[in-house]
Amino acid sequence: MTAPQVVVRPATSADLQAVADIYAYYVRHTVATFEETPPTVADWQDRLDGLTGRRLPFLVATSDGAITGFALAAPWRPKPAYRSTVEDTVYLAPDAVGRGMGTALLDAVVTGSARAGMRQMIAVIADTGNDASRALHRRFGFADAGHLVRVGHKHGRWVDTFLMQRELTTEHVRR
Repeated sequence: MTAPQVVVRPATSADLQAVADIYAYYVRHTVATFEETPPTVADWQDRLDGLTGRRLPFLVATSDGAITGFALAAPWRPKPAYRSTVEDTVYLAPDAVGRGMGTALLDAVVTGSARAGMRQMIAVIADTGNDASRALHRRFGFADAGHLVRVGHKHGRWVDTFLMQRELTTEHVRR
């Protein structure tokens, strides 16, 4: 039996309930995100519209027709001088971890960001006690850029974050 094929494509409004459900799991049960209230589908629609308007990638991964993860690149900071720097976000359905979907999504979001003319990508990774996200980013050329100690408080504990960074140039764009 062959493994299901992973398809990464731009997100649509029809995908946003699945995106909201995936992210809500992490909001409610983990410290991977510092949000404490899951965004609504309307919130995700606003995000999709805003990123699409800036030509930034908002992607979903599917396997056997089901949405199994999502990734996006959003502005790093609102100040104008940061206009060419983005922060990546990658989340997988809990049952989709370890099947190559994070790799496919991060590859596509890096490529899409470079195509959009972005120059730097930042990853802000919560110290969950699992190094998988940092290892994934290292495989894509991200380097350690900082460690912030006890900057978030969620689920009764203080949480550190790691900053990672990589340059985006036309050399990084797949042909």
